[in-house]
Amino acid sequence: MPPRLRLSSVRRQFPVCQYELQIARSASTAAPAVTPAAPIEQMRHSPAPVSRFPPTQPPSHRNPEYRRSQLLRSYTSLLRTSPLIVLFQHNNLKSMEWAAIRRELTNALKKVDDKIAAEGRTAPPLAPYIKIQTIQTSIFEVALRIVDYFKPSESSLALGRPPSAIDPVTQTSAELPAVSGSKDDPALTHDLSRTAHAAVKNLKGKHDLSTLLVGPVAVLSIPNVSPEHMKAALSILTPKEAGFPAPTRKANPDYHDPIVQNGLRKINLLAARVDNQVFDIDQTKWVGSIEGGMDGLRSQLVTALQSMSSSVASTLEGAGKSLYFTLESRRSVLEEEEKGPEGDKSESS
Repeated sequence: MPPRLRLSSVRRQFPVCQYELQIARSASTAAPAVTPAAPIEQMRHSPAPVSRFPPTQPPSHRNPEYRRSQLLRSYTSLLRTSPLIVLFQHNNLKSMEWAAIRRELTNALKKVDDKIAAEGRTAPPLAPYIKIQTIQTSIFEVALRIVDYFKPSESSLALGRPPSAIDPVTQTSAELPAVSGSKDDPALTHDLSRTAHAAVKNLKGKHDLSTLLVGPVAVLSIPNVSPEHMKAALSILTPKEAGFPAPTRKANPDYHDPIVQNGLRKINLLAARVDNQVFDIDQTKWVGSIEGGMDGLRSQLVTALQSMSSSVASTLEGAGKSLYFTLESRRSVLEEEEKGPEGDKSESS
């Protein structure tokens, strides 16, 4: 017979982990988990489809994660929140030149805010919100078409039809088939939606600013129609083309630094966009030449209306007076005619 081994020696050769023993005991003593059956009503209905889009991002024709999509959103927001935009052409400006030009532009705009505050006007300061930036012309042209031509109508949404854009040339509208819950859903009318894309697709190159959006272009955005701030900006950026005097060397010596002047030689004035209307260079000069800003323009309008009302009142009063004198003369003539025969009868008697 083979020799018998003691149990103590076996335990020493093969030790058992206490942790494993505890797990085994707990597993043997634990009750088996039973998954409850689903209710009958839940089994009859099919499960809801898993959405491919996050709840914070609706379906889009353009991928919102792309840089072009983010630029399109920023440009449409800029066009909607800036009623006054001036377009410039820049040619190979260096970073140091851009920094120097922005510094002088900010200082000039701050002086305008200080002047308005000193005059006691309640206009808010605009210098911190006025910016000049370079743009991607192709994406900016699409943003212009979306903002100006894409007008979602409430009636089409109520009827379940996609909104359409009216072609200014052919006077036709483009519509999409209504497919709910997808990219073709007519209820989606954001800037990246397929509805907006289809509405302005056939209007490429038909905007008034499309011919100017060629090459390197920069825009100056002003969040309010302020001719004073526009004049100050044009006197810094393009004083010769705009016809406004540039700061003198004595008043602003930093403006005449070589780095600033070299940068300004590479900037040209193109046009402006004021309240969704395109202005050429001459009209842009006229907007900047309005004295006193919008308050001055309102006072000029009130003066013109008052002078017009006084001239109309004097004209009407003159016509009434002439009519009165004519009737009075005619009445006197008739009275004399009536008195004539009666006077002859009295003489004959």
